[in-house]
Order: sequence, then C-alpha cells, then structure tokens
Amino acid sequence: MKKIGIVGGLGWRSTVEYYSEICRRADEWHAARHLTGTPSTPEIVIESLDVARSLALLGRDGDEESWRRYDEYHRGAFRRLELAGADVAVMASNGPHHRYDEIVCGLEMQVISILDAAAGECARIGARRVLILGRALTMRSGRLRAGFAKHGIALSGPKDEAAREKTIELIAELQRGREKGSAVRLGRIVRASWGFQEEPVVCLACTELQLALPVFRAQPSFKYGGVMYVNTAAAHIDAVLKAVGIPCEKRNPAPKKSGPGVKGKV
Repeated sequence: MKKIGIVGGLGWRSTVEYYSEICRRADEWHAARHLTGTPSTPEIVIESLDVARSLALLGRDGDEESWRRYDEYHRGAFRRLELAGADVAVMASNGPHHRYDEIVCGLEMQVISILDAAAGECARIGARRVLILGRALTMRSGRLRAGFAKHGIALSGPKDEAAREKTIELIAELQRGREKGSAVRLGRIVRASWGFQEEPVVCLACTELQLALPVFRAQPSFKYGGVMYVNTAAAHIDAVLKAVGIPCEKRNPAPKKSGPGVKGKV
C-alpha cells in the first residue's frame, strides 16, 4: 500500500481520529476478505504542527504577503512528509484548506483536499444549499464557497453573529475534550442559523465538530435530530483510503431528494 502522510496537530484530537480510523478500516478490509494472518495496515507518518502557531500566522485576505509565513509553515510539514517517503498526504483540518493551492504548490506527492471530499459527499446526497459550521476562517472563506459552487452547491455560514460565536466556542470546548451536552448545543446553533423552509443540511467543516456526535464519526453523512450532517473528516478519510487501495466497503445510499434540500435518512 502507498505510504500516508498526515499534517496534524490542528488540533490533535482530530489527528488521532484520522490515524485510528485509517487503521481500523484497514483491519476491517482485511477481515471482510477472510484473510489469515496479521492484518496489513498502511505505513503512516505524521507531522504534528502547533495549532497556536498556525492561528497566530493567519494572514489577511487581499494581502498575499501577509499569508507567506502561514503557507510556508504548512508547506514545510508536507516537505518533511515527502522526505519521509509519503506517497499521498492530507491536512487533518479544514481551516488550512483556505490556502490549499498555495500550500501544496511545488509538492510532488498527492495531497487530498478535504474541500473536494466534502463537496463531493454533499453532491452525492443531493444537497444544493448547505450551512457550513467551523472556525471563523472557514465560515467566511470565499474559496470554500467557490469550491462547493463547482459542484452546484450554495454554501453559506450563519448570518447571525451570535451563532458564529457559539460555533467557535463549541469548537474550543470540544478541543479541550469537553463533550458533555455538545450535541444539544450543536443542534441549537443549526436551528438558529438555518433560514430555509426545507430540512437543514449542515457541513461540519471543523474536524473537532464531529466529536459532538461521536457515534457517527465514521459516516461521511448522516441524519440526527432532523438535521442532515456532512462529516468532512469522515469524507476525507474515505478519500485517503480510496487513494491507497482500501475502498469503502459500504456506503450509505443517497437519500431521495425533495426540493433543494434533502429529506430522508442516511
């Protein structure tokens, strides 16, 4: 199998999830084929960055020079993964994908985009209007909106500033391992943010947000509390496994569409 590189630490709990899920799925793939002997898992190398430093280096849109150190910090991690022999790599985080093109510029190995994986999953389930929840950079990112638009999907963040702040606060709590009541808080944020008549379709565009609904952590899309969620981390992991030759054994069927939103269980 191809060697996988992970740029992690942004934050570390989601990095653990990427590592453990890739290994778990490799074990399942081995067991499903009734193979004997010790299961074969992909070789994985991780570059764990400092999330505080990453956030401190954030630039200003419209000022390319202000992003130079941010881009170099993340690109440097990929360079080290290349030197370690990685064939395919990912950033286990949504935010840096705002600068995906600049970060991966000049790299020789394949870097799988979480944006492409998440937008592809939204398109697969028939979503046309999607609420994005994540860190401030992610929720305002015009690049993410443009990426989803290529799939015919209109992406929007919460219009209510209070809902944006509550989303950021929830992420901070989850990053500290404080998960109690997080599913209820997430549901309240969605209801306060969704202004359309049809059922909500929500993109969990922060790898920590999946920790609010851990029972669904391996599912790229699922329905909970009357809300359709797209789990960017799970969709990203699916794309990594496909790239290294471990296809998804079972995919949830796409729900029947009703209008621009999505109804039905996934």
